[in-house]
Amino acid sequence: MWLAVFIALVATALEFPYRNREGEIAGPYEYVPLMALAAAQLLEPKIPRVPSRRSRVLWIILKVVLAFLLIGYTGTVVSYYWPVLLLPVVSAATAFGLAGTLAYTALASLAILSFLLHPEAEFSAYLRRAIAFLVMVGNLVNALAQDLRLQSERHRRTAEQLAEANRHIQEVERAARRSDRLAALGQLSAGLAHELRNPLGTIKASAELLQRNVSSENEVAREMAGFIATEVDRTNSLVTRFLQFARPLKLRRDKADLSQTLDRAIAQVEREAKGAAIYKNYAPEIAPFPFDAELLERVFYNLILNAVQASPPGGAVSVKTRAGLDCVEIAVIDRGVGIEPAQRDSIFNPFFTTKPEGVGLGLAIVSKIVDEHGGKITVESEPGKGSIFHVVLPSVSVSSSAPAGSE
Repeated sequence: MWLAVFIALVATALEFPYRNREGEIAGPYEYVPLMALAAAQLLEPKIPRVPSRRSRVLWIILKVVLAFLLIGYTGTVVSYYWPVLLLPVVSAATAFGLAGTLAYTALASLAILSFLLHPEAEFSAYLRRAIAFLVMVGNLVNALAQDLRLQSERHRRTAEQLAEANRHIQEVERAARRSDRLAALGQLSAGLAHELRNPLGTIKASAELLQRNVSSENEVAREMAGFIATEVDRTNSLVTRFLQFARPLKLRRDKADLSQTLDRAIAQVEREAKGAAIYKNYAPEIAPFPFDAELLERVFYNLILNAVQASPPGGAVSVKTRAGLDCVEIAVIDRGVGIEPAQRDSIFNPFFTTKPEGVGLGLAIVSKIVDEHGGKITVESEPGKGSIFHVVLPSVSVSSSAPAGSE
């Protein structure tokens, strides 16, 4: 649009060039400030890339100066270029409020009035109309710009609300997909575990019988029988974990102290991981509230043990609690290897693990227990800088009007 305006001005200058008092064409010098003014108007929104208040002020003053030179060269108060003073006025009206618009409109009007210092100039109705036109256009553009800013702010807030709603919908969809996978894999695990336990018992009994009856000289056979019994025990332990994952949870909600539950989980981790540095930062205002202390102790044990294992030797793990509105938040923080972004959405899925000897049920069971409590578990992680697991639990009692058996 601005390019079209300046092309029209150049075309007008070519058709009606400025003539001096003797009627001679003064030359092409009027195009210099005109082209400079065009360049300033087109470059203003691009330099700098992020406009500041100072840059806008400098651009407006530059345009006032260039417009003053152009008008002064082409006839002072009777110049047909006087509308170019609308450019800084419009810029001020779109960038600043009413006070800024009036200030730069007054500056543009002073640029016109300064030509009255010319000996042959006089204050005419033409000049009054020009100043009145500047003031009117400045205020009108400012009103329109203010309305546009309000609409843009409303649209921005609406876009933010839609983005937040979309994020919640995506979280709900991910949770629903995870629940479906958990249900299907739970049924599969339960059936598979039931079918495996009987043959495992037979294999272990046969291995023990073989170990007792084989001759003492046959050390290889005795050692192999021992290996069979050991691997059966390990497999049976794995089957037990499958059943824990597949079996529906029956929460025993009793009022318990969250700090004591965390202390027990931390003590258990410290017994298994010698030399682990675990720091506690508990919020003292968290009162006892109903939860299954045994199951949540398992949750915190898994999270803290994972944090210790992910930390470098001598690395510290922090356990923090915070009271919220009708909820409490527990954060387990480490400065370990972190989690890759591609793996972050899968870490709570069953059988997903990055450990060479892991099964991938620890965090899946953790997520299931937290979900059964009506809570939420999330993770923030950056590769090479560590991870933060957030557990949010409702701290209010379950309504007594809830159906029997519901949690």
